[in-house]
Amino acid sequence: MKLVNLSIVAAATCLLATSAHALKTEDRNLKANGQIEYLKAPGAVNSIGEMFTEGEVYGRMRSNMFWWDWENEYHVAGGTADNNVWGIGGSLVYKTGFYNGLGATVGFYGTTPISNENLVPGTTSNSGKAGKDAYRTSIDGKESGIGVFAEAYGEYKAGKTNLKVGRQGIDSIMLATNDTKMVPNTFEAAMVENKDIPSTTIRAGYVMSQKLRDHQTFHSILAYDSGTSGSSKVDKIYQNDDSGVHKGLSVKNIRALNEDANPEMVLAIVENKSIPNLKLDAEYVGIDGYFSTVVAEANYQIAVGNGWTLTPGIRYLGQMDDGAGKIGGASLNGKVATNANGGNLTARNSYTNPSSVDGNIWMGRLVLANGPLSLMAGYSDVADKADIIAPWRGFPTGGYTRDMAQLNWIANTQSWMVKADYNFDKAGVVPGLIGALSYADMDFDDKKMLAVASDLSDRSIIHLDLIQTFKTLPNMEFKFRFAAIDAEASTKTSPTLVVDGESYNEYRFEINYLF
Repeated sequence: MKLVNLSIVAAATCLLATSAHALKTEDRNLKANGQIEYLKAPGAVNSIGEMFTEGEVYGRMRSNMFWWDWENEYHVAGGTADNNVWGIGGSLVYKTGFYNGLGATVGFYGTTPISNENLVPGTTSNSGKAGKDAYRTSIDGKESGIGVFAEAYGEYKAGKTNLKVGRQGIDSIMLATNDTKMVPNTFEAAMVENKDIPSTTIRAGYVMSQKLRDHQTFHSILAYDSGTSGSSKVDKIYQNDDSGVHKGLSVKNIRALNEDANPEMVLAIVENKSIPNLKLDAEYVGIDGYFSTVVAEANYQIAVGNGWTLTPGIRYLGQMDDGAGKIGGASLNGKVATNANGGNLTARNSYTNPSSVDGNIWMGRLVLANGPLSLMAGYSDVADKADIIAPWRGFPTGGYTRDMAQLNWIANTQSWMVKADYNFDKAGVVPGLIGALSYADMDFDDKKMLAVASDLSDRSIIHLDLIQTFKTLPNMEFKFRFAAIDAEASTKTSPTLVVDGESYNEYRFEINYLF
């Protein structure tokens, strides 16, 4: 595998905790996950006219570059190829004042690809990998710009209750805005939040559609389209093609059983901090006729002396079938569906119950922290039942064992991760610098890979993040990210079947400017 000089990694030390931020302005924080936290927003006004005249505009300019260096290249449709992507864009978000509790937010986001096309010669396949979120892949495989009102919602505030209806970001364990590229992942939904119970936040919602980061339009929260034949080639970019999508839940398979290809989601989230040092989280996702998911998590902080704290954490995720298994089978790649729905017997035999999506994950972690330093060790174990369905940019193993651009919630997968975060600025070592380093090991089920029921092979990941701000360049942030993935060789010998189980290096460089 082609590796860079890892002395750079060792010298930097240290992945960023999602709550950390490097760039803070008078009215906003830019979190490590790319998301904006508004510190100052328009308040109450005295008339409808003042709703707009007292509103605020928030601007953001960003540049995002990606380089992928594969150990093996296969310049065919669906194969792997070294590629580079550069997108330049930004956003303008307008928030009104609130008149009698009513207000609104509209956000326009855009990006334009600058680098050369990553079109595989003689095909309509684009070799861009994670960086494809810096542009939109057209039907012919070429790169196009994105310009979309990703946010457009009305809002009502009454006491400790807040209601948002329309296009909005939703952030929980299973759903996320995930604004780490150029355009956020948002949803058309109605969400209500209430904080009347002391130390408790309750959120509930009804989610109707989703717009992935590299998509121009809103689409099904669940249905996948392979885009391989007839009019489906046009449909692909209008459906859910997230890396975590269940390909067996395709438009074709769903409609063959006369089910709804545009189902709605019921979402409920509870966060409680009533016991000192203990944070409890619970979440429910329900899609009628498909499946439901429940998540429970607890984190307890213990003072261990000399400024050090130790925080054990545990999370359980359970997925319960309600018809999805019959449609698409237990595997995310769709090969465990029935023969009529694109599966095969060999793949089906590698799962304990191929016609059910019942499944679960247990995971745990320890976080040791003191001042600018945070150390984490995490472990996750996915039951040998069904793969976990989560195509909404929230990651089931996030914060425990999930690393950059990796998916490790396949049935019978065991993973562990160690991570160090260090705030060089807070430590008085390097002004404006935050760094992080992680190592993860993911052990996938070889039986499922051999049966072509899973596309992933065992792998280890080294991941570095560096974020730098300068006092001489206010409101601007520079971020460098590196990942080295050492994956076991795939058992698939045909170049046309090369999958993600290949080794590669990935480099990202991002610039953000808030105005």
